[in-house]
Amino acid sequence: MESYLQGFNLILSLLGVVIFLFFCVQIYYYLCYYSGVIRQNRKISQGKVQFSAEQPPVSIIICARNEEDNLRNFLPKIMEQDYPNFEVILVNDGSEDNTEGVLNSFAEQYPNLYITKVPIDTNIISRKKLAITIGVKAAKNELLLFTDADCYPVSDQWINLMVRNLGSNTELVIGYGDYIREKSFIGKLISYDTLFIAMQYFGFAYSGKPYMGVGRNLMYKRSTFYQNKGFAGHLHIASGDDDLLVNKVGNRENTAIACTAESKTMSVPEATFAKWLKQKQRHLKSSSLYSPQSRRRIGVEVITRFGFYMSMVTAIFTFNIVVIGLALLLFAVRYMIQMLVVNKTAKKLGSAKHFVAIILFDILLPIISLWLLAKNTRIREGQVCPS
Repeated sequence: MESYLQGFNLILSLLGVVIFLFFCVQIYYYLCYYSGVIRQNRKISQGKVQFSAEQPPVSIIICARNEEDNLRNFLPKIMEQDYPNFEVILVNDGSEDNTEGVLNSFAEQYPNLYITKVPIDTNIISRKKLAITIGVKAAKNELLLFTDADCYPVSDQWINLMVRNLGSNTELVIGYGDYIREKSFIGKLISYDTLFIAMQYFGFAYSGKPYMGVGRNLMYKRSTFYQNKGFAGHLHIASGDDDLLVNKVGNRENTAIACTAESKTMSVPEATFAKWLKQKQRHLKSSSLYSPQSRRRIGVEVITRFGFYMSMVTAIFTFNIVVIGLALLLFAVRYMIQMLVVNKTAKKLGSAKHFVAIILFDILLPIISLWLLAKNTRIREGQVCPS
Protein backbone atom coordinates (compact mmCIF):
# COMPACT_ATOMS: atom_id res chain seq x y z
CA MET A 1 0.00 0.00 0.00
CA GLU A 2 2.84 2.35 0.90
CA SER A 3 4.62 1.68 -2.42
CA TYR A 4 1.34 2.29 -4.26
CA LEU A 5 0.90 5.66 -2.55
CA GLN A 6 4.49 6.59 -3.34
CA GLY A 7 3.95 5.68 -6.99
CA PHE A 8 0.70 7.65 -7.10
CA ASN A 9 2.36 10.68 -5.53
CA LEU A 10 5.17 10.44 -8.09
CA ILE A 11 2.62 10.44 -10.91
CA LEU A 12 0.90 13.47 -9.39
CA SER A 13 4.23 15.26 -9.11
CA LEU A 14 5.08 14.49 -12.73
CA LEU A 15 1.66 15.70 -13.81
CA GLY A 16 2.25 18.96 -11.95
CA VAL A 17 5.61 19.39 -13.67
CA VAL A 18 4.07 18.68 -17.10
CA ILE A 19 1.29 21.23 -16.55
CA PHE A 20 3.85 23.81 -15.46
CA LEU A 21 6.07 23.17 -18.50
CA PHE A 22 3.15 23.54 -20.90
CA PHE A 23 2.16 26.71 -19.05
CA CYS A 24 5.68 28.17 -19.37
CA VAL A 25 5.83 27.55 -23.13
CA GLN A 26 2.41 29.14 -23.59
CA ILE A 27 3.35 32.22 -21.58
CA TYR A 28 6.60 32.50 -23.54
CA TYR A 29 4.66 32.65 -26.82
CA TYR A 30 2.26 35.30 -25.54
CA LEU A 31 4.90 37.52 -23.97
CA CYS A 32 7.70 37.08 -26.52
CA TYR A 33 5.80 36.65 -29.79
CA TYR A 34 2.11 37.45 -29.63
CA SER A 35 2.69 40.80 -27.94
CA GLY A 36 4.56 42.10 -31.00
CA VAL A 37 1.81 44.56 -31.99
CA ILE A 38 1.73 45.99 -28.46
CA ARG A 39 5.50 46.43 -28.32
CA GLN A 40 5.69 47.97 -31.81
CA ASN A 41 2.95 50.50 -31.00
CA ARG A 42 4.66 51.32 -27.69
CA LYS A 43 7.89 52.06 -29.56
CA ILE A 44 5.96 54.25 -32.02
CA SER A 45 4.34 56.25 -29.18
CA GLN A 46 7.76 56.69 -27.56
CA GLY A 47 9.27 57.95 -30.81
CA LYS A 48 11.65 55.00 -31.09
CA VAL A 49 10.55 54.00 -34.60
CA GLN A 50 12.12 55.88 -37.49
CA PHE A 51 9.63 56.30 -40.33
CA SER A 52 10.56 57.23 -43.86
CA ALA A 53 9.48 60.68 -45.08
CA GLU A 54 9.80 59.71 -48.74
CA GLN A 55 6.70 59.17 -50.86
CA PRO A 56 7.76 57.07 -53.86
CA PRO A 57 5.18 56.29 -56.55
CA VAL A 58 2.99 53.29 -55.74
CA SER A 59 1.05 50.83 -57.87
CA ILE A 60 -1.99 49.35 -56.10
CA ILE A 61 -2.99 45.99 -57.54
CA ILE A 62 -6.50 44.59 -57.06
CA CYS A 63 -7.93 41.41 -58.56
CA ALA A 64 -11.71 41.25 -58.96
CA ARG A 65 -13.98 38.39 -59.94
CA ASN A 66 -17.73 39.10 -59.91
CA GLU A 67 -17.32 41.99 -57.47
CA GLU A 68 -19.51 44.72 -59.00
CA ASP A 69 -21.23 45.64 -55.71
CA ASN A 70 -18.04 45.68 -53.64
CA LEU A 71 -16.27 47.74 -56.30
CA ARG A 72 -19.06 50.32 -56.29
CA ASN A 73 -18.83 50.62 -52.51
CA PHE A 74 -15.11 50.29 -51.86
CA LEU A 75 -13.06 51.32 -54.90
CA PRO A 76 -13.63 55.08 -54.33
CA LYS A 77 -12.00 54.75 -50.88
CA ILE A 78 -8.87 53.53 -52.64
CA MET A 79 -8.98 55.94 -55.57
CA GLU A 80 -9.35 58.92 -53.22
CA GLN A 81 -6.31 58.20 -51.06
CA ASP A 82 -4.33 61.24 -49.90
CA TYR A 83 -1.08 60.36 -51.64
CA PRO A 84 0.77 62.36 -54.32
CA ASN A 85 1.58 59.67 -56.89
CA PHE A 86 -0.20 56.35 -57.23
CA GLU A 87 -1.97 54.24 -59.81
CA VAL A 88 -4.51 51.47 -59.37
CA ILE A 89 -4.24 48.37 -61.55
CA LEU A 90 -7.59 46.55 -61.52
CA VAL A 91 -7.39 43.02 -62.93
CA ASN A 92 -10.80 41.76 -64.00
CA ASP A 93 -10.46 38.02 -63.37
CA GLY A 94 -13.02 36.67 -65.83
CA SER A 95 -16.04 38.29 -64.17
CA GLU A 96 -19.44 37.25 -65.45
CA ASP A 97 -21.45 40.00 -63.74
CA ASN A 98 -21.35 43.75 -64.48
CA THR A 99 -17.84 44.22 -63.06
CA GLU A 100 -16.55 45.39 -66.44
CA GLY A 101 -19.26 48.06 -66.72
CA VAL A 102 -18.59 49.33 -63.20
CA LEU A 103 -14.85 49.52 -63.89
CA ASN A 104 -15.33 51.37 -67.17
CA SER A 105 -17.50 53.91 -65.38
CA PHE A 106 -14.83 54.44 -62.69
CA ALA A 107 -12.10 54.69 -65.35
CA GLU A 108 -13.85 57.75 -66.78
CA GLN A 109 -13.86 59.33 -63.33
CA TYR A 110 -10.32 58.42 -62.20
CA PRO A 111 -7.49 58.87 -64.73
CA ASN A 112 -5.05 56.83 -62.55
CA LEU A 113 -7.23 53.70 -62.76
CA TYR A 114 -6.00 51.14 -65.28
CA ILE A 115 -7.98 48.04 -66.20
CA THR A 116 -6.68 44.73 -67.50
CA LYS A 117 -8.18 41.26 -67.48
CA VAL A 118 -7.81 37.50 -67.28
CA PRO A 119 -9.85 35.79 -70.03
CA ILE A 120 -12.93 33.94 -68.80
CA ASP A 121 -11.90 30.62 -70.39
CA THR A 122 -8.39 30.59 -68.85
CA ASN A 123 -7.69 27.07 -67.51
CA ILE A 124 -5.29 27.31 -64.57
CA ILE A 125 -5.41 26.08 -60.96
CA SER A 126 -4.73 29.50 -59.43
CA ARG A 127 -6.42 32.25 -61.40
CA LYS A 128 -5.60 34.64 -58.56
CA LYS A 129 -1.85 34.14 -59.03
CA LEU A 130 -2.18 34.65 -62.77
CA ALA A 131 -4.24 37.80 -62.18
CA ILE A 132 -1.65 39.18 -59.77
CA THR A 133 1.16 38.40 -62.21
CA ILE A 134 -0.72 40.26 -64.94
CA GLY A 135 -1.16 43.17 -62.54
CA VAL A 136 2.53 43.21 -61.64
CA LYS A 137 3.50 43.24 -65.32
CA ALA A 138 1.08 46.10 -65.97
CA ALA A 139 2.36 48.20 -63.05
CA LYS A 140 4.59 51.17 -63.84
CA ASN A 141 6.08 51.53 -60.37
CA GLU A 142 8.61 49.59 -58.32
CA LEU A 143 6.50 49.70 -55.16
CA LEU A 144 3.43 47.44 -55.23
CA LEU A 145 0.57 47.55 -52.72
CA PHE A 146 -2.02 44.76 -52.73
CA THR A 147 -5.58 44.48 -51.49
CA ASP A 148 -8.78 42.71 -52.57
CA ALA A 149 -11.92 43.96 -54.30
CA ASP A 150 -14.04 43.26 -51.20
CA CYS A 151 -11.74 45.39 -49.02
CA TYR A 152 -11.44 49.06 -48.20
CA PRO A 153 -8.85 51.05 -46.22
CA VAL A 154 -10.12 52.63 -43.01
CA SER A 155 -8.24 55.85 -43.68
CA ASP A 156 -7.29 58.02 -46.67
CA GLN A 157 -3.74 57.79 -45.23
CA TRP A 158 -3.51 54.05 -45.91
CA ILE A 159 -0.86 54.32 -48.61
CA ASN A 160 1.18 56.76 -46.51
CA LEU A 161 0.97 54.53 -43.45
CA MET A 162 2.22 51.52 -45.40
CA VAL A 163 4.96 53.38 -47.28
CA ARG A 164 6.40 55.08 -44.19
CA ASN A 165 7.66 51.70 -42.96
CA LEU A 166 10.12 51.41 -45.83
CA GLY A 167 13.77 51.44 -44.89
CA SER A 168 16.90 51.16 -46.99
CA ASN A 169 16.71 47.34 -46.95
CA THR A 170 12.93 46.87 -46.75
CA GLU A 171 11.34 44.71 -49.43
CA LEU A 172 8.13 43.68 -47.67
CA VAL A 173 5.62 45.55 -45.51
CA ILE A 174 3.00 43.38 -43.80
CA GLY A 175 -0.31 45.07 -42.98
CA TYR A 176 -3.47 44.03 -41.16
CA GLY A 177 -6.59 42.87 -42.97
CA ASP A 178 -9.53 43.04 -40.56
CA TYR A 179 -13.17 42.04 -41.08
CA ILE A 180 -16.31 44.12 -40.65
CA ARG A 181 -17.78 43.27 -37.24
CA GLU A 182 -20.80 41.02 -37.07
CA LYS A 183 -22.67 40.17 -33.86
CA SER A 184 -23.39 36.58 -34.89
CA PHE A 185 -21.40 33.62 -33.56
CA ILE A 186 -19.66 33.11 -36.91
CA GLY A 187 -18.89 36.83 -37.01
CA LYS A 188 -17.21 36.68 -33.61
CA LEU A 189 -15.37 33.47 -34.55
CA ILE A 190 -13.99 35.07 -37.73
CA SER A 191 -13.04 38.20 -35.78
CA TYR A 192 -11.07 36.25 -33.17
CA ASP A 193 -9.45 33.95 -35.73
CA THR A 194 -8.33 36.94 -37.80
CA LEU A 195 -6.98 38.75 -34.74
CA PHE A 196 -5.12 35.72 -33.41
CA ILE A 197 -3.52 34.94 -36.77
CA ALA A 198 -2.44 38.59 -36.97
CA MET A 199 -0.90 38.30 -33.50
CA GLN A 200 1.10 35.36 -34.85
CA TYR A 201 2.37 36.83 -38.11
CA PHE A 202 2.99 40.30 -36.68
CA GLY A 203 4.65 38.84 -33.59
CA PHE A 204 6.96 36.52 -35.50
CA ALA A 205 7.85 39.30 -37.97
CA TYR A 206 8.54 41.72 -35.10
CA SER A 207 10.93 39.12 -33.68
CA GLY A 208 12.73 38.82 -37.01
CA LYS A 209 11.00 35.59 -38.11
CA PRO A 210 8.37 36.62 -40.70
CA TYR A 211 6.38 33.71 -42.07
CA MET A 212 3.23 35.11 -43.72
CA GLY A 213 1.19 38.14 -44.64
CA VAL A 214 -2.32 38.66 -46.02
CA GLY A 215 -3.04 39.73 -49.58
CA ARG A 216 -5.74 42.07 -48.29
CA ASN A 217 -2.98 44.41 -47.11
CA LEU A 218 0.54 43.68 -48.31
CA MET A 219 3.31 45.69 -49.92
CA TYR A 220 6.44 44.52 -51.70
CA LYS A 221 8.77 45.58 -54.48
CA ARG A 222 8.31 44.68 -58.11
CA SER A 223 11.96 43.62 -58.30
CA THR A 224 11.45 41.29 -55.33
CA PHE A 225 8.64 39.55 -57.18
CA TYR A 226 10.77 38.99 -60.27
CA GLN A 227 13.98 38.07 -58.44
CA ASN A 228 12.10 35.28 -56.67
CA LYS A 229 10.37 34.13 -59.88
CA GLY A 230 6.94 35.21 -58.72
CA PHE A 231 4.80 32.26 -57.69
CA ALA A 232 7.03 29.58 -59.18
CA GLY A 233 7.13 26.58 -56.89
CA HIS A 234 3.52 26.70 -55.75
CA LEU A 235 1.45 27.17 -58.90
CA HIS A 236 -0.07 23.74 -58.25
CA ILE A 237 -2.25 25.09 -55.41
CA ALA A 238 -4.88 27.81 -55.62
CA SER A 239 -3.86 29.64 -52.45
CA GLY A 240 -0.54 31.07 -51.29
CA ASP A 241 -0.33 34.21 -53.41
CA ASP A 242 0.48 36.16 -50.25
CA ASP A 243 1.74 33.99 -47.37
CA LEU A 244 4.04 31.74 -49.40
CA LEU A 245 5.76 34.72 -50.97
CA VAL A 246 6.42 36.24 -47.53
CA ASN A 247 7.52 32.84 -46.20
CA LYS A 248 10.02 32.48 -49.01
CA VAL A 249 11.36 36.04 -49.16
CA GLY A 250 10.91 37.55 -45.70
CA ASN A 251 13.72 37.84 -43.16
CA ARG A 252 14.82 39.99 -40.23
CA GLU A 253 16.36 42.71 -42.41
CA ASN A 254 13.87 43.09 -45.27
CA THR A 255 10.47 42.85 -43.58
CA ALA A 256 8.57 45.61 -41.76
CA ILE A 257 5.12 45.61 -40.13
CA ALA A 258 2.33 48.19 -40.34
CA CYS A 259 0.22 47.37 -37.30
CA THR A 260 -1.72 50.50 -36.37
CA ALA A 261 -5.50 50.82 -36.46
CA GLU A 262 -5.27 53.47 -39.21
CA SER A 263 -3.15 51.35 -41.58
CA LYS A 264 -5.52 48.41 -41.85
CA THR A 265 -8.06 47.36 -44.44
CA MET A 266 -11.54 46.01 -43.77
CA SER A 267 -13.20 43.11 -45.57
CA VAL A 268 -16.67 41.65 -45.83
CA PRO A 269 -16.75 38.40 -43.76
CA GLU A 270 -18.26 35.17 -45.00
CA ALA A 271 -21.95 35.02 -44.15
CA THR A 272 -22.16 31.35 -43.16
CA PHE A 273 -20.05 28.85 -41.25
CA ALA A 274 -19.84 26.56 -44.31
CA LYS A 275 -18.48 29.35 -46.54
CA TRP A 276 -15.94 30.37 -43.90
CA LEU A 277 -14.79 26.74 -43.55
CA LYS A 278 -14.30 26.54 -47.32
CA GLN A 279 -12.30 29.78 -47.27
CA LYS A 280 -10.17 28.62 -44.35
CA GLN A 281 -9.57 25.22 -45.94
CA ARG A 282 -8.31 26.95 -49.08
CA HIS A 283 -5.94 29.15 -47.08
CA LEU A 284 -4.62 26.22 -45.03
CA LYS A 285 -3.55 24.37 -48.18
CA SER A 286 -0.53 26.65 -48.45
CA SER A 287 0.67 26.05 -44.87
CA SER A 288 2.16 22.67 -45.80
CA LEU A 289 4.66 24.57 -47.98
CA TYR A 290 5.87 26.85 -45.18
CA SER A 291 9.52 26.52 -44.21
CA PRO A 292 10.28 23.82 -41.59
CA GLN A 293 11.21 26.56 -39.10
CA SER A 294 7.86 28.32 -39.55
CA ARG A 295 5.88 25.09 -39.23
CA ARG A 296 7.86 24.14 -36.11
CA ARG A 297 7.27 27.50 -34.39
CA ILE A 298 3.54 27.38 -35.09
CA GLY A 299 3.28 23.69 -34.23
CA VAL A 300 4.99 23.97 -30.84
CA GLU A 301 2.42 26.53 -29.71
CA VAL A 302 -0.53 24.45 -30.87
CA ILE A 303 0.86 21.22 -29.34
CA THR A 304 1.59 22.83 -25.97
CA ARG A 305 -1.82 24.48 -26.00
CA PHE A 306 -3.52 21.10 -26.45
CA GLY A 307 -1.16 19.60 -23.89
CA PHE A 308 -2.03 22.30 -21.39
CA TYR A 309 -5.79 21.74 -21.72
CA MET A 310 -5.47 17.94 -21.68
CA SER A 311 -3.25 18.00 -18.60
CA MET A 312 -5.80 20.32 -16.97
CA VAL A 313 -8.56 17.74 -17.54
CA THR A 314 -6.29 14.96 -16.27
CA ALA A 315 -5.53 16.97 -13.14
CA ILE A 316 -9.22 17.34 -12.35
CA PHE A 317 -9.74 13.59 -12.54
CA THR A 318 -6.95 12.90 -10.06
CA PHE A 319 -9.27 14.32 -7.37
CA ASN A 320 -6.13 15.59 -5.63
CA ILE A 321 -6.74 19.05 -4.21
CA VAL A 322 -3.09 20.12 -4.54
CA VAL A 323 -2.80 19.15 -8.23
CA ILE A 324 -6.23 20.58 -9.03
CA GLY A 325 -5.35 23.80 -7.21
CA LEU A 326 -2.07 24.13 -9.14
CA ALA A 327 -3.83 23.46 -12.45
CA LEU A 328 -6.57 26.01 -11.78
CA LEU A 329 -4.04 28.62 -10.66
CA LEU A 330 -1.96 28.20 -13.83
CA PHE A 331 -5.13 28.24 -15.94
CA ALA A 332 -6.22 31.51 -14.33
CA VAL A 333 -2.81 33.13 -14.78
CA ARG A 334 -2.61 32.04 -18.41
CA TYR A 335 -6.13 33.30 -19.09
CA MET A 336 -5.40 36.70 -17.54
CA ILE A 337 -2.21 37.10 -19.59
CA GLN A 338 -3.98 35.82 -22.68
CA MET A 339 -6.90 38.21 -22.23
CA LEU A 340 -4.53 41.13 -21.62
CA VAL A 341 -2.42 40.46 -24.74
CA VAL A 342 -5.41 39.69 -26.98
CA ASN A 343 -7.42 42.75 -25.98
CA LYS A 344 -4.52 45.20 -25.90
CA THR A 345 -3.63 44.00 -29.39
CA ALA A 346 -7.27 44.38 -30.46
CA LYS A 347 -7.25 47.95 -29.13
CA LYS A 348 -4.06 48.82 -31.02
CA LEU A 349 -5.52 47.38 -34.23
CA GLY A 350 -8.97 48.87 -33.73
CA SER A 351 -10.49 45.40 -33.68
CA ALA A 352 -13.17 43.75 -31.53
CA LYS A 353 -12.29 42.69 -27.98
CA HIS A 354 -12.96 39.20 -26.59
CA PHE A 355 -13.40 37.91 -23.07
CA VAL A 356 -15.10 34.62 -22.12
CA ALA A 357 -15.18 33.58 -25.79
CA ILE A 358 -11.38 33.47 -25.77
CA ILE A 359 -11.44 30.12 -23.97
CA LEU A 360 -13.95 28.60 -26.40
CA PHE A 361 -12.18 29.85 -29.53
CA ASP A 362 -8.77 28.97 -28.10
CA ILE A 363 -9.85 25.33 -28.04
CA LEU A 364 -12.18 25.27 -31.06
CA LEU A 365 -10.03 26.95 -33.74
CA PRO A 366 -7.06 24.52 -33.60
CA ILE A 367 -9.48 21.59 -33.80
CA ILE A 368 -11.11 23.11 -36.88
CA SER A 369 -7.70 23.78 -38.46
CA LEU A 370 -6.45 20.24 -37.79
CA TRP A 371 -9.64 18.77 -39.23
CA LEU A 372 -9.32 20.91 -42.38
CA LEU A 373 -5.62 20.03 -42.73
CA ALA A 374 -6.49 16.33 -42.47
CA LYS A 375 -9.23 16.84 -45.04
CA ASN A 376 -6.77 18.55 -47.40
CA THR A 377 -4.37 15.62 -46.95
CA ARG A 378 -7.08 13.09 -47.85
CA ILE A 379 -7.95 15.13 -50.95
CA ARG A 380 -4.31 15.20 -52.08
CA GLU A 381 -3.92 11.47 -51.50
CA GLY A 382 -7.11 10.83 -53.43
CA GLN A 383 -5.84 12.88 -56.35
CA VAL A 384 -2.55 11.00 -56.40
CA CYS A 385 -3.92 7.54 -55.77
CA PRO A 386 -7.58 7.45 -56.78
CA SER A 387 -9.54 4.53 -55.44
